[in-house]
Amino acid sequence: MRGARRLDLAVLRLLRTRGHGARTERAVLVFTRAGEHGLLWQVLCLVGAVADPRRRPLYLRAMRTVMLAYLANIGLKYVVRRRRPQLEGLTPLSSTVTSLSFPSAHATTSFAAAWALTAGGDGLPRVPVYAVAKAMAVSRVYAGVHYPTDIAAGAAFGTALAALLDTE
Repeated sequence: MRGARRLDLAVLRLLRTRGHGARTERAVLVFTRAGEHGLLWQVLCLVGAVADPRRRPLYLRAMRTVMLAYLANIGLKYVVRRRRPQLEGLTPLSSTVTSLSFPSAHATTSFAAAWALTAGGDGLPRVPVYAVAKAMAVSRVYAGVHYPTDIAAGAAFGTALAALLDTE
């Protein structure tokens, strides 16, 4: 367990200290803030439902999945109660809704959305959707508000929830 914790901190420190120019930080912060409460995915689903009537059921199902994943994540955070990372000399780049970090809601909603949006024969292309989900998840470690294990757990939790909710 100690080795895993050390690795978690090492990866967190690496992502908090590399590639942090002012422009990059601004871009990542705009992106990561768009993921609050699954908002990026909700907007994408809403726009998709309006713009692509043929796939409207897919978008509406994905929207429901994201909402349920977000709520389940919040419940799990209050059960686990893991505190957010604090690295000496490296303050987080972003504020957070709570001081609880496990699992990451950004990762949970992003991977739930990715599963729901790419499921079935009518789904969106997997590669770009999952690329956005992964970028959203990693942005939280970059911003210093999550440990990598929070991200991994959120991705697994979101994927499992979406698979469970998949009614196709």
